[in-house]
Amino acid sequence: MKRAATLTLIATALAAALAAGYWAGNRLTPTSLIEAHASGPATTDAPASGGERKILYYRNPMGLPDTSPVPKKDSMGMDYIPVYEDDAPDDTGVVKVSPARVQTLGVRTAVAQFRSLDAAVRAVGRIEIDERRIHDVSPRFEGWIERLHVNATGDPVRRGQPLFTVYSPELVSARKELAIAESLRLDRPGADPAARDGARRLADAARERLKNWSVAPGVDLDATAERAIFRAPASGIVLEKKAVEGMRFAPGTAIYRIADLSTVWVIADVYEQDIARVRVGEPATVRIDAFPGRQFEAKVAYLYPTLNAATRTTPVRLELANPDGLLRPGMFAHVDLATAGATARLTVPGSAIVDSGSRQVVLIAEGEGRFRPQEVRLGLRGREEVEILDGLADGERVVISANFLIDAESNLKAALANFGTGDEPEPSRRYATKGAFEDYFADSHSVLLQHEAIPDLSWPAMSMEFGLADPALVRDLAPGTPIHFEFEDRGNGEFVVIAIEPAGAAPRSDAHGGH
Repeated sequence: MKRAATLTLIATALAAALAAGYWAGNRLTPTSLIEAHASGPATTDAPASGGERKILYYRNPMGLPDTSPVPKKDSMGMDYIPVYEDDAPDDTGVVKVSPARVQTLGVRTAVAQFRSLDAAVRAVGRIEIDERRIHDVSPRFEGWIERLHVNATGDPVRRGQPLFTVYSPELVSARKELAIAESLRLDRPGADPAARDGARRLADAARERLKNWSVAPGVDLDATAERAIFRAPASGIVLEKKAVEGMRFAPGTAIYRIADLSTVWVIADVYEQDIARVRVGEPATVRIDAFPGRQFEAKVAYLYPTLNAATRTTPVRLELANPDGLLRPGMFAHVDLATAGATARLTVPGSAIVDSGSRQVVLIAEGEGRFRPQEVRLGLRGREEVEILDGLADGERVVISANFLIDAESNLKAALANFGTGDEPEPSRRYATKGAFEDYFADSHSVLLQHEAIPDLSWPAMSMEFGLADPALVRDLAPGTPIHFEFEDRGNGEFVVIAIEPAGAAPRSDAHGGH
């Protein structure tokens, strides 16, 4: 009997314990479970009082101005982030991140400091012939090529070196006329003045013709005065050779083209945003793929006045000495110009800059997980560093990774800090129209409505999804029900329905476009 009583007492105690556990479990609502999970271990996230952190609301994970009183997901399936009561926003936009969160995000920082900036404008180009050092050999009279002294394209030539010998009847005739006129002895006493004057005019005409043909008597003619020898006008290489022995040529035919390659050009294509930094006369460095590890010194000679609309680049001409003849026209070149010099400048890594298009911001690490956004003014951009002209001091530590995530949260906190400051927010724009109810989406608290054209918004008649201020507005509506409805434009593409009435009832008179 005594043992039976003991077993009965144990069973009763177990039942009481199970009942108490069941009652306690029902008292812990889903929201409480979420809060308890979000608060985490008391040693990490609990406030100084030791109590549980209270969740005020949930914010959009991408930093959009959208909050929710209950847990939800955004359109990409990402969970909204809880905002706790002790995360009090301030008007500086400073955001505080727990040490565990900082480690999870992979936040890294760097110190702003003065250093030489590698800010050269880098461009690509090609080696080209100096156009001022190209010479064409073109006889000004008709004739035939009898002998070639230089007979291959690419051959090097020296100034004054014979190129080819020609025969020309016109040249022979002019030379003989000059010889006859000069041989007449009409300066002796008793000579006929008319004959003397005629001989002088004949000699002058012959000399003028030879001068116009660029033939110097006694220099370019052979001993018989019946053949002309053409010589190289400059030292260089033969770019083109159209001469063949026995070939007949007409006046003006370019038989040889010779280029002096002791100085060459580099035509580099500089992007439009960098052209203002390039100055004529500045030094530049050229690297050629054919000679790795070797640099050639050049000088900016000319900025072309045209812009390639397709590539948004402007050609820049550089002059480069080529005494050894290593540089050949057509070679690919890498050009560094408009360097920043050795002047020390306040710089930060380029990854520290958060550029929104209208402003440039860095995140200053203030310690203990606090980060403050600071607008800065940028100067020169280097290969890895960026010059800071204003907004940052030497020695300040800035975030160089995960800064976009922190900046998104900072913007949200700064926006929340503006609430309740006494500044009246811009009133929402309201619009009223009619259409038909199509569907309700409970998971996103939105509705699909068909509506007429709305001229104030330049909208055609269509079906679209709206946010819903209160699910009770569509509680008794069936798909296809004609309705009058009113909605607000809350900015950032958010349109929320605030009133719906069946089409049989008159719409509210205080709702119209633009208010």
